[in-house]
Amino acid sequence: MENAFERLAQAVASWAGRPVAFALALTTIVLWLISGPVFGWSDTWQLVINTGTTIITFLMVFLIQNAQNRDASAIQSKLDELIRAIDGARNEFIGIEHRTQSELERIRHSMEAEFGVDASHAETIDRLLDRR
Repeated sequence: MENAFERLAQAVASWAGRPVAFALALTTIVLWLISGPVFGWSDTWQLVINTGTTIITFLMVFLIQNAQNRDASAIQSKLDELIRAIDGARNEFIGIEHRTQSELERIRHSMEAEFGVDASHAETIDRLLDRR
């Protein structure tokens, strides 16, 4: 069942990010708006779109979150492999994504302090930003 859900989640997330999905959603909204006068702008007419969008949003949250979790895990595994494979890289960084947010902040501050920020690096970053 897990594999079927993951395949469904990946397919829906992939499809939902395409222009055709946006066009379908936009067309639905336009048709709903056009039908307003036919139904006298009734409460039922409004309830149809509210209920439909709520249900779709609720389900999409879970499907897209599953796809994002899979992507994040795959990227993290690739980064861990790069750390492992590069001589001189610190293997202690493998798995730090499981640390708390405050621990990650301390690690980041420690890395910035260890690396140091000097004028030459700031100038390089400024040049990169100026390329836009």
